[in-house]
Amino acid sequence: MFLVGFLTAIAVLLAGVLGYLRLGFAEVRGDIGPTAWESSVMYSAVHASVRRRAPELPNPIQPTDENLIAGGKFYLNNCAGCHGTPGKPSKDYGDSLYPPIPQLPKAGTEYSEAQIFWIAKHGIRRTGMFSNGKWNSDEELWTVAAFIKRIKELPPSVRTTLEEKNRARQTNNFSQAFVPRASCDDLQPLWATGTCPVTQLIVH
Repeated sequence: MFLVGFLTAIAVLLAGVLGYLRLGFAEVRGDIGPTAWESSVMYSAVHASVRRRAPELPNPIQPTDENLIAGGKFYLNNCAGCHGTPGKPSKDYGDSLYPPIPQLPKAGTEYSEAQIFWIAKHGIRRTGMFSNGKWNSDEELWTVAAFIKRIKELPPSVRTTLEEKNRARQTNNFSQAFVPRASCDDLQPLWATGTCPVTQLIVH
């Protein structure tokens, strides 16, 4: 009798969960924060899944200053737009995006380098985290994994170099954002072909 009662309770619980989901009671709006239990369950589930599936391999990329700078450059070009730039205030997406994007320069990470590599390569479903392995090499992802793991405690020389490169990158982007109108007014036929500098800036 105990076994029958136990199995019945499990069946009722599963039916209730399924009904809750299928009847549309689950909240999916992005401008409303998740409940505490939802955040707890999903946080635990994601971390458990990553621990289970990411092989605990040693990082083949040694954390030398040169490699950390290379990983930092990759991070600035590919990750900082969402995860934050070292030395700058964290991005505040307010209540517009859930789950919140980890601001790595401020929060760091609990993951190992192997787990960071695995996440960067395969992404995390339904979070907006890309599967970067589709277009980046394992070497690049191991390199950025070494950087991310140490992002809160970078050697001073690495931090200084990356700050200089970031300033130069921002200056270059700012200068490219303004192209004199005359440069295209004199080349009207190029508008149609998409080779006008202003057109390229808009399209690309």
